[in-house]
Amino acid sequence: MNSPDIFHAAGLGLGTGLALIVAIGAQNAFVLRQGIRGEHVWQIVAVCAVSDAVLIAAGVLGTGALLTAAPAAVVVLRFVGAAFLVTYGVMAARRILRPQALVTTGAGSSVPEPTAAGRKGLGAALATVLALTWLNPHVYLDTVVLLGSVANAQGAGLQWWFGAGAMAGSVLWFSSLGFGAKLLRGFFARPASWRILDGTIAVTMVGLGVGLAMGT
Repeated sequence: MNSPDIFHAAGLGLGTGLALIVAIGAQNAFVLRQGIRGEHVWQIVAVCAVSDAVLIAAGVLGTGALLTAAPAAVVVLRFVGAAFLVTYGVMAARRILRPQALVTTGAGSSVPEPTAAGRKGLGAALATVLALTWLNPHVYLDTVVLLGSVANAQGAGLQWWFGAGAMAGSVLWFSSLGFGAKLLRGFFARPASWRILDGTIAVTMVGLGVGLAMGT
């Protein structure tokens, strides 16, 4: 095993990992919303990154083979995840009707801040992101099965470098999404902008939930 092989495996893991997670999905939508609101951002980013690291490591260790051997567990997880996504989508749709949950700060400031009624506590935020991560069967199929298969195809000793690259991609993406969202706060000072975001989240969540329930 030489340096070019290591860099190639790590780079491939980074690119493959980013290709799988850089998409509009339930988890990303939640991280984006929390980042814009400035609520518990580093905790949410940490949970997402650590969860991905655990799943990627499981795939490298060969857990994906066990997962494909237990299709009944995947089916149960699919319906539980679908119900959660649809419920969260309905909650986002309800927020469209209540833009007064946001207020502006200070004279001349346009940075949106949630009111006490609209603020999500740390425990609730962590519970939500954990559910969005671990109740989504696509996470297991993409991260554990797919990444695990590609990682183990790299050859002895290189699979962990591939996994490390994929983990780095996860940290990079969620950090950029969570902490970079503050650049959009000026735009989201207007209630209408939050209506658009929550409408997009509602459609995304419900669509994903229905898709999961139908097995697509």
